[in-house]
Amino acid sequence: MWTRGKNPGQLATRSSRFSLVHQYILRFNEVSGNKSAAIRRRSKTPGVMITQYAAILPEDKSTPDFQCKPMPVTVKEGNLAIFKAVVTGDPKPDVSWRRAKGNLADKEKFQKKYDESTGEHILEIHKVSAEEADTYKCYAVNECGKAVCTTTLSIVDGSTIPEDFRKLLKKSKAQTAGGDNDETFWDAMMNADKRDYESICSEYGVADLNTILKKLEEKRNQKGKNKQKDVIISYDNDAKKQDIQSLGKKNYIRNEGTVQHDTGIYIGDVEEANRHNRHLTLVNAEKDLLLTEFKISNVDFVIKIQEIKAEESDDALFECVLTHPLPKITWMRKGVLLEDGEKCNITVSDNRLIHRLLIKDCTKLDKGIYSAVAGIISCSAWLVVEDQRNPTGDAKKAIRKTAKAAGVQADLEKVAKEQQIKIQGEMEKILKAVKEKYSEAEKLKGEILTRGDDCSGSDKRNKTQRKNTKDGTVTTSEDNGCITEDGDLKKKKQTKGQAGCNLTSERKIMKDGALTTFEDCDVTREGEQMRAGGLKKEKQRTDSIKGEPFEDSQDPGHGSNVSNIQQDQEAEHDVTEFIDQWDDVVQQLNQFRGNMNCNKSARNQQKTNNADWKEQASDSNGQVSDDELNTEEIKDSADRGKYQQSLKQNKKSQHAANGKCVFPGEHGECDKTENVNHSANHTRRKRQGLLVTDSLTDPGVQFIWGLSDVDAIIHESAELMCKLSREDREGVWFRDGKQIYPDDNVSITMNGPIHKLVIMKCSEDNSGKYRFEADGRKTEAMLSIRDPPRFDPEDLSAFTRPLAVKVGHNATYKLQFIGHKPIKVQWYKDGDELKDDNSTMIERSASHTRLLLSRCQRRDTGEIKIKIKNDHGFTEAVSQLVVLDKPSPPLGPAEVTESSALCIEFKWRPPKDDGGSPVTNYILERQQVGRNTWKKMGEIPGVPIYRDTDVDRGRKYCYRIWAVTSEGMSEVMETDEMQAGKFAFPGPPAPPKVVSAFNDCINISWSSPSSTGGSRLLGYILEKRKQGSNLWTCVNAPDEIIKEKKYAVKDVVEGIEYEFRVCAVNLSGAGEFSNASEFVFARDPKKPPGKVTGLKVTETSYSNMVVTWTKPEDKPGIQDEAKGYFVEIRRADCIEWCRCNSSPVIMTSFNVKGLKSMDMYWVRVIAINDGGEGTPEELPNYILAMPLPVRPRFTNNKMKSFMVVRAGNSVRITVNFEASPWPEITWLKDNVPVMKRVTISNSDGSSQLLIPTSERLDSGIYSVLVKNIVGQETFSTEVRVTDDPKPPGPVELEESVPGTVTVIWQPSPDEKRDDRLHYTVSKLESTKHTWTTVADRLFNNRFTVCNIMQGREYHFRVYAKNDMGISAPSESPIWGMEKKKEKMVITEPSRKDCDLRCTPSFIVPLKPQTATVGYECYMSCAVKGDPAARITWYRNHVSINTDTNYYVSNTCGVCSLLILRVGPKDVGEYKVVADNSLGRAECSTVLSVRE
Repeated sequence: MWTRGKNPGQLATRSSRFSLVHQYILRFNEVSGNKSAAIRRRSKTPGVMITQYAAILPEDKSTPDFQCKPMPVTVKEGNLAIFKAVVTGDPKPDVSWRRAKGNLADKEKFQKKYDESTGEHILEIHKVSAEEADTYKCYAVNECGKAVCTTTLSIVDGSTIPEDFRKLLKKSKAQTAGGDNDETFWDAMMNADKRDYESICSEYGVADLNTILKKLEEKRNQKGKNKQKDVIISYDNDAKKQDIQSLGKKNYIRNEGTVQHDTGIYIGDVEEANRHNRHLTLVNAEKDLLLTEFKISNVDFVIKIQEIKAEESDDALFECVLTHPLPKITWMRKGVLLEDGEKCNITVSDNRLIHRLLIKDCTKLDKGIYSAVAGIISCSAWLVVEDQRNPTGDAKKAIRKTAKAAGVQADLEKVAKEQQIKIQGEMEKILKAVKEKYSEAEKLKGEILTRGDDCSGSDKRNKTQRKNTKDGTVTTSEDNGCITEDGDLKKKKQTKGQAGCNLTSERKIMKDGALTTFEDCDVTREGEQMRAGGLKKEKQRTDSIKGEPFEDSQDPGHGSNVSNIQQDQEAEHDVTEFIDQWDDVVQQLNQFRGNMNCNKSARNQQKTNNADWKEQASDSNGQVSDDELNTEEIKDSADRGKYQQSLKQNKKSQHAANGKCVFPGEHGECDKTENVNHSANHTRRKRQGLLVTDSLTDPGVQFIWGLSDVDAIIHESAELMCKLSREDREGVWFRDGKQIYPDDNVSITMNGPIHKLVIMKCSEDNSGKYRFEADGRKTEAMLSIRDPPRFDPEDLSAFTRPLAVKVGHNATYKLQFIGHKPIKVQWYKDGDELKDDNSTMIERSASHTRLLLSRCQRRDTGEIKIKIKNDHGFTEAVSQLVVLDKPSPPLGPAEVTESSALCIEFKWRPPKDDGGSPVTNYILERQQVGRNTWKKMGEIPGVPIYRDTDVDRGRKYCYRIWAVTSEGMSEVMETDEMQAGKFAFPGPPAPPKVVSAFNDCINISWSSPSSTGGSRLLGYILEKRKQGSNLWTCVNAPDEIIKEKKYAVKDVVEGIEYEFRVCAVNLSGAGEFSNASEFVFARDPKKPPGKVTGLKVTETSYSNMVVTWTKPEDKPGIQDEAKGYFVEIRRADCIEWCRCNSSPVIMTSFNVKGLKSMDMYWVRVIAINDGGEGTPEELPNYILAMPLPVRPRFTNNKMKSFMVVRAGNSVRITVNFEASPWPEITWLKDNVPVMKRVTISNSDGSSQLLIPTSERLDSGIYSVLVKNIVGQETFSTEVRVTDDPKPPGPVELEESVPGTVTVIWQPSPDEKRDDRLHYTVSKLESTKHTWTTVADRLFNNRFTVCNIMQGREYHFRVYAKNDMGISAPSESPIWGMEKKKEKMVITEPSRKDCDLRCTPSFIVPLKPQTATVGYECYMSCAVKGDPAARITWYRNHVSINTDTNYYVSNTCGVCSLLILRVGPKDVGEYKVVADNSLGRAECSTVLSVRE
């Protein structure tokens, strides 16, 4: 509706910003009460929409706005989620919270708070679950408008086990519909990288990332199963038919997650390899999920940022310390991201634990809430910018300083160092555990090898492998295996005693000329049954034949007994567990260091370990020797991880480079041959004994920390450093892919596990990407060479020293610099940039700059700063300019510190400006009042205080004071008159207090007197007196007054009671004695009393309670008698006890007053005596501030149960009751809660219902329900809202029986709205002149009148009546006629009367009024209507016809309203309502009041 200006963030508040048409429409909407005249605009804060109710706002009013909007929150399930918002606006807006898919009715889960210290409105969601993952809205509303912003809550699943199907089933119910139902979303997720998951979810509006990850894993597994069903042809593994059914079948292997190095020939067990591949996929997904969870939730704040109060032009520094190192955190101000620049400087310590934000040159605009965000954890604090205490002017400007958090500041470096030591300790523990486990595994490896050598004589097998260069097929020949010829399999008769043959699985991978092999020792079918779960059964079977030797011809697969095989499998299980733990250790170490390069290397190595591949060098033609194959068998066994743990069987695999997969069929025990043409043969030697299946290998070197990006300055040194997990590993350095060798400029060192690359003198050629490699691991970092501007060190040292010049002299600064061209030079003085003018000259060149300040004045003293900047950075230097001049006069007025008959001592303040030099002396002169001469008092040191002892008692003096510096003498400062004192004695001190008492000593203390008599106090005199004596004895010697305000009286007798008094002594003498102290016995201290007993509360009310107790027992030597008691209370939400009585009470009861109604209080009583306070006795339960429970009861017996009210008048129902505790009061209308326009007022013991302007719809039965914990009571009142009824319709007469007339009339229009409306019939005979009532209280529309006489005329009238009154009559036609002689009737032409009746309408409407406070206001309008309309005035929809503050008149249709004295409360909307029997009209205007 409204057009927006060029700046969408600003709202036009003046009528000139809108066209005349818009102004007319706006005025029409305001007058007509249309609420659609609101204006919507966007706030300066992103994401906030503001709705303004009116186009023109008062000067002191504003719409609500969000200074800091709530940020999106991601938390773990079950944790606490907090939203915070800061709003502005005048009047203060009301803030409310809502959510998109639910409500916030649960007050225990959704708690709304307001922090007065920070002005934050807080919404806390306790124990969040997936159901609370939603979009939340925050509303800020006041009378000028409203502001709305939205935020989101995302839930991270607390479970880290993807196989937790119970949790997944629960989550599936709570998962909200959204983008996850879109097939395109799942296609994008299936094909995307893990790093892009979060951005894809946010694009499709999916909040629960953890649930999506689990669903994604399920979809991938299901997709893999579907592919497996389509591709893999299963075969029967039955032992009896294995040799027959397996012939001619094809088996396929599925390889998931292939990479470039996966090409090659795969020969092996198809089913086991596929199961292993699927297992690796699940493990990788689980570890990626755990890694994400670790990154999100592991970081926290050790020290959070604190509130800072800074002055304008100062710098503000926020600091925080993290629990784990992070290279960067996010800094925000009012929801806006802050970046490193000239205004804000973001720095990180070397250990990446301390993060700082420096706000330079603070202004009022920088005030607000600043936040530090690290992962899902954040902390916030206020920056308060105050006015500068030393404003700029003629005086010296203050040097800019850095403001930090108030209070005691912790040593951040110390805290960070402790945290780093803690992390290092955890890492060392992990490494130690790994080394111990590794050493155990090495021992186990040796045992396995030894056991394998012992049984090697029984396993002798010759294998020959041939490779066909044409088709890439591989033929494997065994001495007692199967032989195939030309691809056709020929069976031989099986030999007795053989249970099956060994399935060989070999796999080769070609990479850069190197052949990678991986072999496992195969097992017999008995071994496969043991692995499948029948170990116990197999062991029983083997035990039965344990003593029988195996021959080579009978069982070539068994070279030793079954017990050795079982031991090998147990050792294999232990080694596999160690490999799993090693993988976890690598992940944890990389997480502790926070190095991204190291993380990538660890993950790549993880994938290599999971895939169970190991690279091995080969010769030029791709053949591998037997020794190399045997060595790689042992080394690769440690890299198989969870694959071997899941399979628990022995295999052999060989990988070729052509990418084809060939699986030979199952072999029987007969000899089989296969003839294939090939170009090269590879002969394998016979194995001696069983192959070791899972021997342990070195897990390889790891990076403790990797390389970090370095920014170096040209011609200076740069250092790259990393640390390995081992000290005996060497590495190679590369720059942009080329290896680096040490020379005169490059130094490569190795100090144990730490490797360093140092460039002595950097140049632009040294920049690039540096890489360090060691044992296949690598880490990378960028070295950037910058050439920022730099000052000459000698010039910089001279510049930073303060420069002092005398007034009128010139000040010159000159600096040389180097750096990348061009260089921009700027000079500043006290923060303001200097330009060339009459007194300032700036010279600039390519390598130096010069500043000349001519004829310096004292006001030029301040900070001189130079800033040079180029494309590579900037630098600054600061110096102080001091212009020397004479000092200003000393500051008065002089303050008299001592005035006596012997001396006058006074002090003053130093000069406001010392001219740049310290004050060395002051020169004084004195003049006696009444004389014209001044007496020189000489010079005194530069301390602004003087004591004049050459004075006469009672005389007055004036003094002149000059300040002297090395630059000269200041102007004179003259003091006011000072009078030498007369003899004036000090006043009495306060009564002494007894600190402690013993058998031989009593310690006394007192305070100084309020009046010292005009001179300093010399000391005190202390006196004592025994109980019952009138003689006071001086405690101290007459010539030795007491200097301190305490004294230990030792001249006492044990068991005697004493009192003390003290007087002060000044130069005039001793003053008046104080009042006597309390009596005290000279005896050792008493024991504190014990606990009171029988503590209880006897009476309670809303404001007080009565507590009673029994005094504690007197146990000599343990607890003495109590002399008084203290009563203390504590609110349930407070931890501090508040003492109710300032002095001990002697009675054993106390009335505690000033309680807050319905609050909970804890109560305790403490007994006290001369020995101190005893142990408090506390009530076991809290006390509720309320009287004894009372069932609600109504106390007013005169309450009306029926009420009739005229429409338009107010309805007021008041009930009085008594109840305890305070009841809950509910008003109902016809058993339904009352409408919003009904006002309910509750007070102590009463409740009132008020309808300001009643309508007929307000009729009904109003009930009030008073309910508390004891019971409830109800009272009902029937209210009938009505008005004078309208007359009935036309009346007709009928005669059905002679002598009677039936009167029939149409019902009144009010009959349907008023069930108590009835009718009255009256008649008038021609022989009488009065109307008589023939029927009353008729509820139908007809009545038969009897005794109708012939020859008479009758008139009938029908009235409508109700509880308010009677209507106008409805006349009937004349009935009957007297018999008269006929007369000639002349018929005149009929004439139709004109009906002048009309509905009310306003001829002249009300006009907008603006009145001044204290003056009268007159408004009027003109209305017409027939019959005459009834006029009613309203202000803000409340009738004011009967209000005495307004004068209302209606003269011939001119309606006027006069406000005699306009006040602020008269502001509002005024409305005139005119109604008659035909209709109703309204007219309104707005009254504005100005000061």
